Amino acid sequence: MDALDVARWQFGVTTVYHFLFVPLTIGLSVLVAVLQTMWLRTGNERYLKLTKFYGKLFLINFAMGIVTGIVQEFQFGMNWSDYSRFVGDIFGAPLAIEALLAFFLESTFLGLWIFGWDRLPKRVHLACIWAAAIGSTVSAYFILAANSWMQNPVGYRINPDSGRAELTDFVAVLTNKVALITFPHTIFGCFLVAGSLIVAVALWHLIRRPDNPDTGTYRFAARFGAVVTLVATAGVLVTGDIQSKIMTEVQPMKMAAAEGLYDTESPASFSVLTVGSLDGSRELFALKIPYLLSWLSTGDVNGEVHGINDLQAQYAAQYGPGSYTPIIPVTYWSFRLMIGFGLAAAAIAAWTLWAHRRGRTPASKWLLRAGLVMPVLPLAANCFGWIFTEMGRQPWIVFGEMLTRDGVSRSVSLAEVLTSFAAFTLVYAILAVVEVRLLVRYARHGLPDTTPSEPDPTEHDDEDKPLAFAY
Repeated sequence: MDALDVARWQFGVTTVYHFLFVPLTIGLSVLVAVLQTMWLRTGNERYLKLTKFYGKLFLINFAMGIVTGIVQEFQFGMNWSDYSRFVGDIFGAPLAIEALLAFFLESTFLGLWIFGWDRLPKRVHLACIWAAAIGSTVSAYFILAANSWMQNPVGYRINPDSGRAELTDFVAVLTNKVALITFPHTIFGCFLVAGSLIVAVALWHLIRRPDNPDTGTYRFAARFGAVVTLVATAGVLVTGDIQSKIMTEVQPMKMAAAEGLYDTESPASFSVLTVGSLDGSRELFALKIPYLLSWLSTGDVNGEVHGINDLQAQYAAQYGPGSYTPIIPVTYWSFRLMIGFGLAAAAIAAWTLWAHRRGRTPASKWLLRAGLVMPVLPLAANCFGWIFTEMGRQPWIVFGEMLTRDGVSRSVSLAEVLTSFAAFTLVYAILAVVEVRLLVRYARHGLPDTTPSEPDPTEHDDEDKPLAFAY
């Protein structure tokens, strides 16, 4: 083990941990805005209660996401300085816009929303949460545009004197075909997570507290979250199909590794289960669905899909001697776990809607157990999706231009990386406990009381009141 191995582990752990908060933040911001809009249009207190209730869970998650996201910035300069030097001219523009425009928009208007209850006009207050939600979504686009450039570099040239990538077409970076499909795929994944959390919390109160006076509100929340989850699942499947075709075009090795396809096939079958040799060079056993891989990869049931061995020979001739094959078991199983966990969450959502048929209130303990694990399923699907995306690109850190081993900081020792890795892991473990305890505590507390309190006749000056959260 050397500094490169530990640096990769550290970046993988911190990135996946940070991404636990991102989809819930993006998805909940929009859904809370939708609920508040419903309250403003109808005046129904049910929607106000849900806005404040899930808004509090959103704020807890948002704060944790900010803290963990900052660490990502440090690692580029600390462990990956050669990579930062290579891509700095490309990444500078989208990441600067993300920080100065999108994040500023998100954080500023979220602050106004938090402290603006009963202080801002209702429509202005609603506009604040919508601005924050739009900021979160726009922020995701610029980050995904930067990441997509690593998958499919466009709009650049290599400076022969400095050896750095230099930006030549910013519009090409923003309209990268990988970014254009990765963005909606990721956003639908965010709604899948947020919808699942709404369902889980509502089911817990419905089944554990059947005599709750807010039962009708929780029933609506469960149905609302289930519909969002099912619609998001459909969106993930459609965009994922398009994404697989683009991935086959720009990164054929990633698709071959995802399927454990060692030899080029036409037509190609989708692998339900493949067992390969220990060295990852050949297939020993496979259970397959005929023609499906050709359709997923090319849109033609008889389309040709290149295999791992043929692509390895092609890349060795093009880029020089070495292995250009990712870790097959990681890419193969992360791809399947991503799909499996997402579909499992959709199945629980469908079960939830079935349990509410004809005005019924669900009471099944099995549905409760399924509901409690439901938010974890799409979170796991999102994480495995990113593991597949990044690990499937290996050994490239920028596909076709820079190997991962060439991007690590040369001046950082193994001991230094180990120290920071241990420190970050410990801090993140503590933050995980804090996050889960806060979410569980406020989720179990239930819906807030939105009944206006009688004014205190002893209070005359509104300016003397302490500034507080709306909850």
